[in-house]
Amino acid sequence: MRFTTRPELVGTFGMVASTHWLVSAAGMSVLEEGGNAFDAAAAAGLLMHVVEPHLNGLGGDTPIMGFDAKSGTPWVLCGQGPAPAAATGTAFTDLGLDVIPGTGHLAAVVPGSFGAWMSMIERHGTLPLERITRFAIEYARHGYPLIPDAIAAIDAVAELFAAHWPSSAEVYLGSGPDLAAGARFRNPHLANTLERIVAEATAGGGSREAVIARARDVFYRGFIAERIDAFMRQPVRDVTGEDHAGLLTGDDLARWEPSWESPMTIDFAGVTVAKTGPWGQGPVMLQQLAMLAHQDIGRPGSAQMVHTVAETAKLAFADREAFYGDPDFIDVPMQHLLSDEYARERAKLVTPQASAELRPGTPGGREPQLSPEIFRERAVGGAGTGEPTVRSMGAVRGDTCHLDVVDRWGNVVAATPSGGWLQSSPVIPGLGFSLPTRAQMFWVEPGLPNSIAPGKRPRTTLSPGMLLRDGAPYLAFGTPGGDQQDQWTVPFLLNLLVHKMNLQEAIDAATWHSTHMPSSFFPRSFTPLGLVAEASLGADVLNDLRARGHRLTEAGPWTLGRISAAGIRDDGMLIAASNARGMQGYAAGR
Repeated sequence: MRFTTRPELVGTFGMVASTHWLVSAAGMSVLEEGGNAFDAAAAAGLLMHVVEPHLNGLGGDTPIMGFDAKSGTPWVLCGQGPAPAAATGTAFTDLGLDVIPGTGHLAAVVPGSFGAWMSMIERHGTLPLERITRFAIEYARHGYPLIPDAIAAIDAVAELFAAHWPSSAEVYLGSGPDLAAGARFRNPHLANTLERIVAEATAGGGSREAVIARARDVFYRGFIAERIDAFMRQPVRDVTGEDHAGLLTGDDLARWEPSWESPMTIDFAGVTVAKTGPWGQGPVMLQQLAMLAHQDIGRPGSAQMVHTVAETAKLAFADREAFYGDPDFIDVPMQHLLSDEYARERAKLVTPQASAELRPGTPGGREPQLSPEIFRERAVGGAGTGEPTVRSMGAVRGDTCHLDVVDRWGNVVAATPSGGWLQSSPVIPGLGFSLPTRAQMFWVEPGLPNSIAPGKRPRTTLSPGMLLRDGAPYLAFGTPGGDQQDQWTVPFLLNLLVHKMNLQEAIDAATWHSTHMPSSFFPRSFTPLGLVAEASLGADVLNDLRARGHRLTEAGPWTLGRISAAGIRDDGMLIAASNARGMQGYAAGR
């Protein structure tokens, strides 16, 4: 057995794994008090919006994957809000913009997180609303320890807040300039917002489900929607260096409902791998695994494995850029993209040397659609971690969150909350949270799969995953990391399913990612042949990768990815594991 940073948890009652210890503890508390996995995930997710405001927020985005033991059916709940009705390409080109800014009002889409949590517990939960929201309210009201990365994010944008975003300054600079890591931080505006939602939702009485449905109405058709609408009309400073009003309106919120969908799946190494549809990047994992099934991946952590996985990722992500988008608006050839015949042909393109080309295929004879802008190289500085944040007046990389829950009845949830970053969008006055800036992922240029259009979902990078065995749930998993989410999880699954590591060993193993593909985020960084790898792979492996033609960036050990997972073994025992990277993720269970 390999040394691991912590044990793989094994038990019989319930498991919660996440990227923050308070979130895992809160989710486990809900299981202990009789709630199911859906109750626990919603309570944990709402708390995550509180304690990691630089990584996600109540006004962000949350795709969720679940398995309901009663129906025996896996599902996807899309908590990714769409573009506003006024969001056309000309709305941006008329402002002199050919790229949607990564910060401020112009990038705002409908906030989907709250609607997704409420829809999930309305249909699948068991506990009343006040018990689901109590952890988020208590920590927002009475305080929580602010982690070092959050303080660094606040420090980086303090000048912007003080000069241009006074509502953000009130929340995040009000504690003074010397806020230390671990200091107690409170967000009373957010506590007030959640308490008012609960009060207005419960005032009408009725069933548990009726109260939860009213809570959703309060958010999307009540006082929150009214505040958002008013705030969008006020121009604010964004990454362009100018002030712009927003396109999002209260009507956009009122029209939206989260959608329930079937997952996309392939069979690989004795399991069924399930991901979101092509409105997210989830199918790129499926494409990678389908191609890797026809290749020699080598030993764990070997140059052969790193090279083969990275080159395969480049092919899948090229297809993402050429074909993926909201299937409600475009015809995505997923049947061909996920076919074994297509995977075999694409796998033949992987050679012993790294390719410098961006090579989408022609699934079913379909010609790829690419913007010429993606070929304009913009170097990626440092190791990066995927999601956008803001440093001073310009965009840099940040991160997001993930959580997994399994209960004793066999219900399983994987969720990837993100968006509403404190650094990217000003706090809505009086509400204590920010809006998602996910519209930056659209192309302004028309005629592309991911071109912006009213009511269209941006092609999100948020990508929870699930494994099934013979139709039964085996594992919920995921990681923060933007474009890297469906890269870091591939070697994790190979180590778990092919190399037979246990859950914690597979998470702890050294990892890597390619930066060869166009970034999904402003300003669309693209580094041909770029490969970022943890130094713990070893000097021999790294030198071998350089010899194969990769433009290698050495990341420090324990720096890439924050995978967590929870599931059910063949013998019915529950398992979970979390990541030491980031020094805040934990799993809890018994």
